[in-house]
Amino acid sequence: MFALTAGVLIGAAQAGTTYAVIYGVIGRQISVERRSWAMGVAAAAGSFGQFLMVPVEGHLIAGFGWHTALLVLALMVLLIVPLALGLREPRVGSAAVVHREQTIVQAVREAFRYPSFMLLTAGYFVCGFQLAFIGVHMPSYLRDRGLSPEVASYALALVGLFNIFGTYVAGSLGARLAKRKLLAAIYFSRAAAIAIFLLAPITPLTVYVFAGVMGFLWLSTVPLTSGIIAQIFGVAHLSMLGGFVFLSHQVGSFLGVWLGGYLYDSTGSYDIVWYLSIALGVFAALVNLPVREAAIARPVAQPA
Repeated sequence: MFALTAGVLIGAAQAGTTYAVIYGVIGRQISVERRSWAMGVAAAAGSFGQFLMVPVEGHLIAGFGWHTALLVLALMVLLIVPLALGLREPRVGSAAVVHREQTIVQAVREAFRYPSFMLLTAGYFVCGFQLAFIGVHMPSYLRDRGLSPEVASYALALVGLFNIFGTYVAGSLGARLAKRKLLAAIYFSRAAAIAIFLLAPITPLTVYVFAGVMGFLWLSTVPLTSGIIAQIFGVAHLSMLGGFVFLSHQVGSFLGVWLGGYLYDSTGSYDIVWYLSIALGVFAALVNLPVREAAIARPVAQPA
């Protein structure tokens, strides 16, 4: 039951509430000049939720137990239903509706044949791997290093706090600078931050500094990646194409969580997965550099 609810049901629900859905609406209603900034604002709002809810959930568990805490969170999640009504777009037939020049099949075929789309997808895989591994296994890693559970809770809260600033800054810079270079810098910075964290002594201070740095880089890839997809392919099928890229992110997330647990059980240490996260960060930085951000050239339909 735990696997079916916490795994399958919540996983399916998250698929309908993540950035691929939100950004499709934003991308079709915000001008090109402000699109990256708007996506950064949306990501920052989600980051604030993480910062706010981690300590709240900890207090709920401590005060009422995990069962009651989950029931309270379930009631809070229902707030998404009325808030989702804000994701409205012009009705079909309105002049404001985005004209779809391609069918879904044509859009998918075009994207998967375009090298830059595949490079972005590969980079997003790394993003998911790193974040899921750190988010899930960091408490166990810190416990093994002799730190209290409160340190891990505060660290995850700091990730959410600094993520607010990181996603907003990334979205703002993406409106003025080359997004591919910003993505490469983010992935390389993650690799460097993990390497320094492993070399430094593990104390509450170093954990909090690492959490702040990683938080700043946490979801800053999201508005940039979605912004590039919109620039290349347009916004008509942005949610769908963003969903395919995000699928790669989630496959990476699964592997980060599963491989972290498997290798820990096999070796008694997280070292291999930490080193793999560093190598993947460098890989993601390199594959994002050759991405072409210009709109894809499509053949112009000839009049009959």
